[in-house]
Amino acid sequence: MKTKTILITFLLVATLLSCKKENTFSNYKYADKPQAFTCEGINSKLYNEALYSFEDDILNYYKKGNENYRLDLAYSQAIRNSVFGRLKMEEIVSKHTVEIFEALKKQNNLWAISPSKTQLNYNNVLTGCISSNIKDNALKTTFDALISTNSMSPKLFGPALVTKYRNTLNDKNLALYVALDLYYAKMFNIDFSKVNLDKPEQKVDFNVLPPKTEVDPHAGHNH
Repeated sequence: MKTKTILITFLLVATLLSCKKENTFSNYKYADKPQAFTCEGINSKLYNEALYSFEDDILNYYKKGNENYRLDLAYSQAIRNSVFGRLKMEEIVSKHTVEIFEALKKQNNLWAISPSKTQLNYNNVLTGCISSNIKDNALKTTFDALISTNSMSPKLFGPALVTKYRNTLNDKNLALYVALDLYYAKMFNIDFSKVNLDKPEQKVDFNVLPPKTEVDPHAGHNH
């Protein structure tokens, strides 16, 4: 009986420590922003922060001083460069995003880690929530089919994302997938002690929307 009591106490302490470890992040820079992503049973507040910080990073980097540069074009560049291995993480990432990444690393079952690579865990509550709420039927069908056949990867899902990059503006479940699997997952391979994270912060206008006419997202960029 005594042994059983000790075991239960140990498990309770371990659970409490695990929860405390997962929820140590407190520096919410985007707390006043609209709730972009909500999923029951997970730390949605942290994932919203991760999404907004990612969007801030890519928009600041790709606009190159052009204040009229739009978020959808930044998504186009980031998705394409990530899928084809050309994403310059060390130049794009901000200090705040790295801080968020450290908190994301501690989230239970969020990542599938192997010696060769780290990617989003496609069999967890978060990914299931993303899948259930993707608005574009064709993208959702492809996403679900790749997961059900254990074939899911940025390389295979990437081409579909490249052609529908604008969906990220009004589908933040899809946008969160992009942020986690095509951006934060790549941070596992970076030695941040060698990265200059003291870049000056710039104000980002998330309200700059794309015009109704199609614009070439690659105009003025070298690939």
